[in-house]
Amino acid sequence: MEAAFDGFLRYLHLERNASELTRKAYAEDFASFLDYCTDRHGHVPDPEAADMTLLRGYLTYLHDCGYQRTTIARRLACLRSLFRYCQREQLCTSNPAKALRTPRVGRKLPHYLTTREIGTLLEAPPANEPQGLRDRAILETLYTAGLRVAELVSLNLEDWDQDANILRVRGKGKKERIAPVGSYAQKALLRWLEVRAVSPRAKSSERTALFLNRFGQRLTTRSIGRLLEKYLRETGLSSKTSPHTLRHSFATHLLDGGADLRSVQELLGHKSLTTTQIYTHVSTARLRDTYEQAHPHARNQRRRAL
Repeated sequence: MEAAFDGFLRYLHLERNASELTRKAYAEDFASFLDYCTDRHGHVPDPEAADMTLLRGYLTYLHDCGYQRTTIARRLACLRSLFRYCQREQLCTSNPAKALRTPRVGRKLPHYLTTREIGTLLEAPPANEPQGLRDRAILETLYTAGLRVAELVSLNLEDWDQDANILRVRGKGKKERIAPVGSYAQKALLRWLEVRAVSPRAKSSERTALFLNRFGQRLTTRSIGRLLEKYLRETGLSSKTSPHTLRHSFATHLLDGGADLRSVQELLGHKSLTTTQIYTHVSTARLRDTYEQAHPHARNQRRRAL
């Protein structure tokens, strides 16, 4: 089974272009399954010997341990993909995870910032020092282009077409898309490039990075998280805010402004329109709150309900 999973990881990397984070998540999920098999059954079965009874027992174990439905669903998806790969490689004749029902997962509305809060955050980095100029450019780019943080840190200088003012973004599965750059982000990027300095010790892959740390090397996703936490403390904005919140805000504000759902899907790089539809629920919920706060009969009804 372990050898089959190693082959599965190579398949994800070489054929499916899965990101390192995706492969790491699959490895963690598979390790959980191995631990269960060893603790409960004393050994790990070969792919052909693994059956639905074993997998159903594993899912029951996860439920009894108090794991959230989202975690259980993800671990089942990992096993389903693994056994599909094993079938392809003729390591087993059937997929025992295929017939198991995925736990119903309720989707939470994503946290987002209002336009006023976004303005407060984007103005927080100081504009009179290199690090502040860089941070302004980072936050503006995340918001104006709706980027994932991993997409942002992988940007190179050549990915920004300054004449057309667009970014060439490498998304999940190394799928490329074009992201427009707003005028505010354009100004912030130009000011950052004026002070951008590369470390003499930086690798060639780091020298081309659009955003660099104070040592002149490519930034990491964790670095982006830390700099955001700093400005959240300074501005007093919600601690629930993450780099991904700017992407949520980007999509929500587009829909609030009248953009059609299909266009937002393209801008976000979503494979499925279903993924994008969550933002329509955000806009609807916001409209409902506005109505209940502003309409006198809505307020009266709420008082009577209380």
